[in-house]
Amino acid sequence: MLPFAPDTVPPLHGIRVLDAARVLAGPFCGQLLADLGADVIKLERPGAGDDTRGWGPPYVPGFNDLSAYFLSCNRGKRSLTLDISDPAGSDIFHRLLAKCDVLIENFRTDSAEKLGLTPDALLARHPKLIACSISGFGRTGPMKDAPGYDFAIQALSGLMNITGPAEGPPYKVGVALADILTGLYASNAILAALHARARTGHGYAIDIALADCALAAQVNVAQAFLTSGKLPQRQGNAHLQIVPYQLFATADGWLVLNVGNDGQWRAFCAAAGEAELGADPRFATNRQRVELRAEVVPKVEAIMKRFPTSEWETRLSEANVPHAVVRTYADVFADEQTLARGMKLTVRDPAGNPVDLIGSPVQLHGAPNAPPTMPPRLGEQTEKVLGELLGLDAEEVKALKEKGVV
Repeated sequence: MLPFAPDTVPPLHGIRVLDAARVLAGPFCGQLLADLGADVIKLERPGAGDDTRGWGPPYVPGFNDLSAYFLSCNRGKRSLTLDISDPAGSDIFHRLLAKCDVLIENFRTDSAEKLGLTPDALLARHPKLIACSISGFGRTGPMKDAPGYDFAIQALSGLMNITGPAEGPPYKVGVALADILTGLYASNAILAALHARARTGHGYAIDIALADCALAAQVNVAQAFLTSGKLPQRQGNAHLQIVPYQLFATADGWLVLNVGNDGQWRAFCAAAGEAELGADPRFATNRQRVELRAEVVPKVEAIMKRFPTSEWETRLSEANVPHAVVRTYADVFADEQTLARGMKLTVRDPAGNPVDLIGSPVQLHGAPNAPPTMPPRLGEQTEKVLGELLGLDAEEVKALKEKGVV
């Protein structure tokens, strides 16, 4: 029971965001803000829209501008088409910015300069704006003009060098992790800037780079290099600094074993019927087990193959030893915990058919999340947004459409 009456509106109610970014990092950031109640207007190119609209299959049946990729990072938004390179489109863009609190953009440096949309120019014209600029390498340094692609960023940031089997080539992470991390860092910075603006009364320019975010997110592994000067070796499905903490084969499948402390080590050994191993002073501490990894891991591998996965689940659960079965998406989205947390939600497509989406991981007590809405079709709310914010009537919007401005 909360000691106060809960809010009736989401925490970012009243905040308006112009999401002028494309593909993943910026749109994912905008989606996070929409989940928290911001009015997020997705600005897209007339006739084409965000590149990810066409990145399929799969698509929502009957809608070739609603790919699964696009659905994953654009729920809760309104779509407005606008050609900001056209003088009339540029005028509308700035009139919209005057009505917005936040701009998210990933303009190329040369394009921003040509259009007069550099952070300095934006803040000079809109002094209360939070202008969040997302790029591959940031707006400073020798690579400031280079394009940034997630796969390349994973390679250049060192992330691929620590990912994959110990032997063989480096691997990328299975999703565009650099983009997702950048979206998270960007949304965090925007929230901080909005808080600061309430105190100072002026806007802020935010410079977020995929390369910086990918490097910062390597936390303990990158820090291990800075601390020791030694290059960390790829561990595959093992952990660089904890043993045993990795994927093991069972008698009939696979299981992740997460022995995070010395008490859990002894509990694991007892659950496996190997109390003597747990009492062996050579392996008593994690530091010893890391140093003697070549002895410990083969012992655990042999032990894990004695029982099927289900037997291990029972034994380890009773012993309070952290572990996990490797699941497919079919398993994940049918799981009671996933459903209880609202991580699968259903919206309706423009034809009224149900469409399942990934839910928001943010659970607020005392305020609601924004009700989930279907990611928009290209330009779906153009007329409504321009009428609502700029007072343009249907005939004026129609004339702009005929000129290719919207």
